[in-house]
Formats: sequence, C-alpha cells, structure tokens
Amino acid sequence: MIGIVGIVVIFVMVFGGYLAAGGKMGIIMKSLPFEITMIGGAAVGAFLISNDFAAVKHTVKDIGKVFKGPKWKPEDYRDLLCLLFELIRIARQNPVAVEEHVENPSESSVFGKYPKIQADKEAVELICDTMRSASMNYDDPHQVEEVLEKRMETNMHHAMHSSHALQTVADGLPALGIVAAVLGVIKTMASIDQPPEILGKLIGGALVGTFLGVFLAYGLVGPFAAKVKTVTEEDGHFYQLIREVLVANLHNHATNICIEVGRQNTPAQFRPSFTELEEALKGLKQDAA
Repeated sequence: MIGIVGIVVIFVMVFGGYLAAGGKMGIIMKSLPFEITMIGGAAVGAFLISNDFAAVKHTVKDIGKVFKGPKWKPEDYRDLLCLLFELIRIARQNPVAVEEHVENPSESSVFGKYPKIQADKEAVELICDTMRSASMNYDDPHQVEEVLEKRMETNMHHAMHSSHALQTVADGLPALGIVAAVLGVIKTMASIDQPPEILGKLIGGALVGTFLGVFLAYGLVGPFAAKVKTVTEEDGHFYQLIREVLVANLHNHATNICIEVGRQNTPAQFRPSFTELEEALKGLKQDAA
C-alpha cells in the first residue's frame, strides 16, 4: 500500500508543481507516446539483452515486492522458532524419530503445523540438510557453519539479482532520455525554416525525452530497485535465523538456549517477545505431553 502512495505522491508533486508554475501539459502529452516508446522500448530491450529468461521472470516477479513488502511476517518468525524447537527436541530425545520429518517434510506432522514454512522450498531444505548434517556427527560444528554461510551467501547473491538488474536499467535511463532528446533535436533542425512558435514546440517536445529519462530513473525504477533490495535483505533474515538456531544446536546448547539465540538474532521489527514465544512453546510442550 505504501508503495502505491509513494507513486501517487511523486506524480502529484512533480506534475502538480509544474502546473502550479504555469506549465502546459499539452506539449508533454503530445510528445509522451513517442518518447516513452523510444526510451521505454530501448530500456526493455537492453534489459532483455543483459539477462537470461530465468532472470527476467525473477525480476518481473520481484517487482511485486515493492507493493507486498517482506514475505515473512512477525508471526512467521515465531512459527519458525516453534518448528525448530520441536525438531531439535525430537532429535535430542530420539535421533531416529526425527528422520521421518527430515527425510519427508511434505508429509511431516511437525512441518504440517506451519504450512507457509512448509511451502518454502529453501527454508525446508536448509532445515532438513542441516539436521542431516547434525546426525553425521561432525568433529567440528564450525564445518557445518561454514557450509551454511557459503550456501546463504550464494542464495542471497541470486536473490539480489532482481535489484541489480533494475538498478542497471535505472542507471541507463537518463542516457536513453538524452538519445530521445537528440533525435528530437535532429527533427527540429529539419524544420529550422519554421517560425519561432513552431520551433519552440519542437524543442519542447525534444526536451520531454530528457525529462522522461531522468524522471523514470530517479522517480520510479531507481526506488523500485532500492525497495526490492531492502525487502530481499529483510527476507534473508528468516534464513539467517535458521542458521543461528541450528548452529547453536550443533554446539549442543540446551534446546531453549538454541531457540533464544534465534529470537535474539531476529530483527527487532519481527522479533517475538520472550513472553509471546514462551507461551507458544508451552502450548507445544502440552501437546507433546
């Protein structure tokens, strides 16, 4: 919602200020279809050249993050801590019993309590792969920690591609605006014998290209890229929490301590309170009794 509000504010302030200063929309509206075709078309073409089909799909999908915000909400972080608590407790009590949950999470009664997490392939694989590693009795838990860190760096690098692709388009739009403006000037020079009022409109139309390139770059596409980056980084904290809890488990800390490590490492805006989490875990303990 706030993304839509931001777009409305941009258009109202820019064009409202222009009209309030006595500007005329006629010349802009007349030139806009041609300028947007040249600038927008060239930007889309350059985007397609510099990305493969998978990256294009990924970027188009990620644009929705500007309006939807982070995928993971505060209640999802609480549910994740509860899920990890159950898995660690089962593994501590009976290492064999946890295998049915880790080997077939889609049919697991534990994962089934948290359908949103269960539906996220990366979260499930991260949990299950790390739980399997714990069963291998690594001599040094830091080995698993290093593997997890590299895996998450790779995943984050891939997830950030949409932001980088949009920022590249934003960086190129002012130059594409100049290209459109130069073409407008060329058109104007071909009509140099016309009276000043005609030349003025032609020059104004050419300058719309420069305006449009800068406006799209810094008013829309650049902020879109920044928002996608921010949301991607925020969603990355969800997977970092998995890493923190399971690494604590590899170091053989008490189950409650492992979960508290995760809670403390959750960003403040998503972090469940100690009391809230304690109540949720108490309910799990009662169900297991």
